[in-house]
Amino acid sequence: MASREPLAEFRAHRTKGMERLLDTDHLGIKRYLALDSAAYRDGALDAKTKELLGLVASAVLRCDACVTYHLETSLKLGWKEDEIIDALNVALVVGGTITIPHIRDARLRLDELLAEREAGGSGGSGGAGGAEGD
Repeated sequence: MASREPLAEFRAHRTKGMERLLDTDHLGIKRYLALDSAAYRDGALDAKTKELLGLVASAVLRCDACVTYHLETSLKLGWKEDEIIDALNVALVVGGTITIPHIRDARLRLDELLAEREAGGSGGSGGAGGAEGD
């Protein structure tokens, strides 16, 4: 993610892509996106906890767009900076040294999101429910 796009560009790209994907007339895609969104709703685990799990899984899988999505959503759901950092530590331990560049970039993205929040920015991840990706 060293050449990671600015946050505003990420959001615009994600929103445009998700809108286009949701407009695609394909039953399998629609079903998968519905399944993805449903997975992040309250159940035996609350949505807030599931979001942090999504962040850890995305970091371990090294999906930088997914990490950005889950960082933003985790903050919106009330996770604090130190809790997110602790979760990223779990991802680092599980994923090993290959995740260091992704965890490092997650830290930078988190700083960006926190600065935006402090400045009163509205943000927004756009797209569908829990459906991540870019």
